[in-house]
Amino acid sequence: MGQMGRPGLSAAQKADLWQRWKQGQSLSETGRALGKHAGSIHGVVSSNGGLIPAGRRRSRLALTLAEREEISRGMAADRSIRHIAATLARAPSTVSREIIRCGGAHTYRAAEADARAWARTRRPKPCRLAASPTLQRIVASKLTLDWSPEQIAGWLKRAFPDQSAMRVSHETIYRSLFIQARGVLKKELIGHLRSRRMMRRAQRASTAGQPRGQIIDGISIRDRPAEVEDRAIPGHWEGDLMAGSKNTHIATLVERQSRFTMLVKVPGKDTASVVTALSTQVRQLPSALRRSITWDRGMELAQHKRLTIDTKVQVYFCDPQSPWQRGTNENTNRLLRQYFPKGTDLSRYSQADLNMIALRLNQRPRKTLGFQTPAAILKAGVALTA
Repeated sequence: MGQMGRPGLSAAQKADLWQRWKQGQSLSETGRALGKHAGSIHGVVSSNGGLIPAGRRRSRLALTLAEREEISRGMAADRSIRHIAATLARAPSTVSREIIRCGGAHTYRAAEADARAWARTRRPKPCRLAASPTLQRIVASKLTLDWSPEQIAGWLKRAFPDQSAMRVSHETIYRSLFIQARGVLKKELIGHLRSRRMMRRAQRASTAGQPRGQIIDGISIRDRPAEVEDRAIPGHWEGDLMAGSKNTHIATLVERQSRFTMLVKVPGKDTASVVTALSTQVRQLPSALRRSITWDRGMELAQHKRLTIDTKVQVYFCDPQSPWQRGTNENTNRLLRQYFPKGTDLSRYSQADLNMIALRLNQRPRKTLGFQTPAAILKAGVALTA
């Protein structure tokens, strides 16, 4: 029967597709390059969860097609198995098993034998999660708490230091989530990942940043004390606005030493609304945690002098278009997109709701903290400076 529907991709096209995906090209760009609809490209990529399949290779010990042809010619010439084996520099038992596997000397055909041998190599080894129901349950339970696969893998090493069977790599967890054919972790658990994507994306895929406005009399980040840069003591924060739909926003503050996060409800993006909301929240902190805030060049902090007067917290500003100078805050905002996907109306969250989400984030272990929680690190830091 002939192929129905659109013609599929050849092996060469699939190899080209995965190479382009690895380089960070979009589905549309890849489709145009291969002369296919973006939906066709998505079908191939999503079927493997966005994970580039490992290339198949023959074992260096396996018989080659040329060797099988030599066996076929030897059988036709009525040569002995030992003679054929000596010609190939193979063990007689290797040749004997090859012939028996393929139906015997009278039915042996080199091309058919080689094709069957290649098909037999498809013996996927069950991953560790598939072999351990206990480990499955633990991983699933941590995913429901919004832990990332990397956090789970790191926590397992600390929780079960002497049990290698209770170890699993974060990549195995991702593969078990995105490749549902494994039948290990339920698809619904993908909803607990920060990005909520249904498949992995290439690391090079990114979006460009946006320019910011100008701040009058703002103190540059270059004038910030060294103690802020080296995270020596707690109380230095990085802040930004996170945008939602319908022109709604929330303010995010992240403590540099501990990565402790505070979320602040703001009624609007205007500087009066933002500064008032930040002042109210920051004044609730103990004095030991009110040292500085580093912000970008957004005009929402045009009244930064009033914020400093109200809270006794010095405000520093990054260079224009330099989000990496607030890397801790930028990373935290990406984590928060798990709770506030792009397009979310942020006005429907109360301050109590934001506090609960911040608490959940602050009680999750972080790799950069040795898989301790931001809450624990902040508490220890405050105790040392008291």
